[in-house]
Amino acid sequence: MSRKSFLFFLLFFSVFSRLYAQGHESGNHPFVIRGEVYVDFEPIYAGFVDEEYPLDVPTASRRALKEAAMLYSAMIYGWSFVYEPGERARQIEENLEIEPVALIRYGDPSMRVTDTEIRNMQLRVWTDYHLNDSQQRRMQTWRTGMIRNAQATGYGPSSMEEYPGWLVIKKEALEDAARAALRAMLRGSERNRPKEASGFISLASFPRYFMDGGRWAVSARFRVQVNEIIPFAVH
Repeated sequence: MSRKSFLFFLLFFSVFSRLYAQGHESGNHPFVIRGEVYVDFEPIYAGFVDEEYPLDVPTASRRALKEAAMLYSAMIYGWSFVYEPGERARQIEENLEIEPVALIRYGDPSMRVTDTEIRNMQLRVWTDYHLNDSQQRRMQTWRTGMIRNAQATGYGPSSMEEYPGWLVIKKEALEDAARAALRAMLRGSERNRPKEASGFISLASFPRYFMDGGRWAVSARFRVQVNEIIPFAVH
């Protein structure tokens, strides 16, 4: 399939999806979240040339939708976390254990393409995600109650022995941003450095990825629910 015909298909699909939603599903999906993803046609990650380099439009489109699914998962469900800020004087290393609560899969029919553009050797794709009732309740929980806001920049690996795949690298950069955001948040709210904090963290919106010194970086905003803070004095 040529680039022009594939873009025509995406745009047709987006218009059809919006008309279908307005005509048949507006009552089931009163809330929608949106985000933009861009994919480089000539990706190079930490010195590794991608195995599919250069990408064609269908491959770049699949990557955009897979990344969007990952980011919607992080917005709606988020991750559970256990974070240890570490203490240099006590020779305790900083550590973050993070697990996704649930995942939105590639091909989820609730995610719909609304716009596409090719610019500066990148495919840019806007999508909508139509929330079901339980997802609407989750999003409402993230916006209310004892939820803290945090933001930070995270980085993917600067060097790798083996190439783990483009999506893994972007996930690692996003998790590093979550670590940095938790660290900054706890520094600002806790008088004494805690031994450990645990709870849940989610993306507040789609993050901004960019290249910095040959590796992926990401600027992200988060919502954080801290369930427990353990001070050093307990141990």
